[in-house]
Amino acid sequence: MRILHLTLTSQWFAMIAAGEKPEEYRAPKPYWASRLVGREFDIVRFRNGYSPRSPTMELEWRGLDFGLGRPEWGAGDSPLFIIRLGQILQAPYCQY
Repeated sequence: MRILHLTLTSQWFAMIAAGEKPEEYRAPKPYWASRLVGREFDIVRFRNGYSPRSPTMELEWRGLDFGLGRPEWGAGDSPLFIIRLGQILQAPYCQY
């Protein structure tokens, strides 16, 4: 299974978990281009922070676009990589 691992702040993690934000954005920098362009994934695994005990969740990968995102979801005025998300496959889970 091909998994894209991404770390989020609590605001965006909560919005995705609630089904309010069906896409995630990344800046068009060489780092993200090398990780995203021309690649396919099955799952996007999100982590809320960097601790090994941080909550995680998994969503279906629906593809990658490039364009303008929605400001209320964290996008600015410049084009971005837009990671399209599908169904939640694993609900937010915290390892305590």
